[in-house]
Amino acid sequence: MARPSIVPIALTLDDRTGYTLWAPPWEEDGEEWQAFLGTTEDDTGAGGRTVVHLFPTPTALAAFCRTSTDHDLADHPVWPIVVGLDAEDLTPDDDHRFDLDGVYDIAAENPDRWAVEELAATVDIVSRLAECLDTAGGDDDQDDDDETQFEAVAELAAKPEIGSLGLGVDAFVGRSGEDAWVGVGGVLDELWEDVVEELNEHFDWTGAGSATPEDYPAASQVEDVDAEQQGDEGEPAVVQAGDEPVAAPPVRTIARGGGVSATAAEVATAGAFWESVGILPVEIVVPEGAGLTLRCYVEDVARFLGRDGEVFLFATPADLARFCKGPESHDLIEIASWAEVADTDVPPLPADQDRYDLTGLSEVLTEVADGAAGLVDHRSFAQPVEGVRDLAEYAGLTRVDELLSPTAPLGRAVARGEADPRAVLRAEDAATLRPEWDEVVTQVSGALVFRD
Repeated sequence: MARPSIVPIALTLDDRTGYTLWAPPWEEDGEEWQAFLGTTEDDTGAGGRTVVHLFPTPTALAAFCRTSTDHDLADHPVWPIVVGLDAEDLTPDDDHRFDLDGVYDIAAENPDRWAVEELAATVDIVSRLAECLDTAGGDDDQDDDDETQFEAVAELAAKPEIGSLGLGVDAFVGRSGEDAWVGVGGVLDELWEDVVEELNEHFDWTGAGSATPEDYPAASQVEDVDAEQQGDEGEPAVVQAGDEPVAAPPVRTIARGGGVSATAAEVATAGAFWESVGILPVEIVVPEGAGLTLRCYVEDVARFLGRDGEVFLFATPADLARFCKGPESHDLIEIASWAEVADTDVPPLPADQDRYDLTGLSEVLTEVADGAAGLVDHRSFAQPVEGVRDLAEYAGLTRVDELLSPTAPLGRAVARGEADPRAVLRAEDAATLRPEWDEVVTQVSGALVFRD
């Protein structure tokens, strides 16, 4: 993120889900910081024990935030905003729910992009927790800089099989990819129990003394609890420095100014149909506006709802659905499952991983170039570039291919993000990349046709 922020997250372990807050890395006084809602317990031993406070409901978390200042986020730049948030604002979105119990089930699935991304995100948050909670190097008399309280976490993160998760689904394609995925599962079988045992020693399931373990509903009941917290219109907040709370999923606007919203449950229900036909709704955001279209892959080549290299965009799911039922010819009409698409009443609601905001990366590069260096890492490139590559492939945008080639500055930055997602983006690099990305967006925008 380009500015200091605080994000609500949920952690599931031993069939109970706890809610807490995470402050992703931010820069202050020339140093990079990262923290979770927690503290160091008073202990007669050296240094005490660092803990993350977990709460049985967003309501309990909100109550703690309103009344307590004795924790590691009290001095965060946006904490004064957090104290005014209610349970709806502090209910995490789907991207910030981490099921530590479900890791084995994910590894047992086929390595599609959802499984890879979910597993990578879970391993990433585990590494961040260990980094923030580890006090092994805090003693001035400590001679071994490599010593850690989280040996299993460190061993897990060092495994090349786990490192391959950062490369995305492409690392698990073909026979060698299948072997790599089996390797990931093998590492988890070997280390995951030790990983969660190390972490659980630092999880405070009493909510800083405000709750008991008996207050936690079973993990299977959490969805109902969250629905009660949110109501029909509730949205969690990502709080950023200098801003009012910024809305985030699970209830979100699909098109700018369109006023169309969908709950996470509605998106998931619709997604079951679209997955079954192999054609997925996609949202694309460019300076001219936001629009919905459809995309599938034919022999691993992207194909969009469009014609002659032009991609058709629609302002709302209803507009897109109406077009699909009409007689106009397009490049998806020959897909075997198109008849099901034309006949369905399931709304085309894009999942978060199929939303490509090309303007967002432009804003990030501008902020970094203007002085927010150190607050953004190369992961910012991953999702928008994924969408751009597919659009360029379908529309035959050779200039975009040139700008994203491994020898071009933008292509090198993308490759750096694939190899080392956490590498921070420097101001001087952002200043060079911003005009190149703007040219990419201009090229892509020229292939988009907004339809009524």
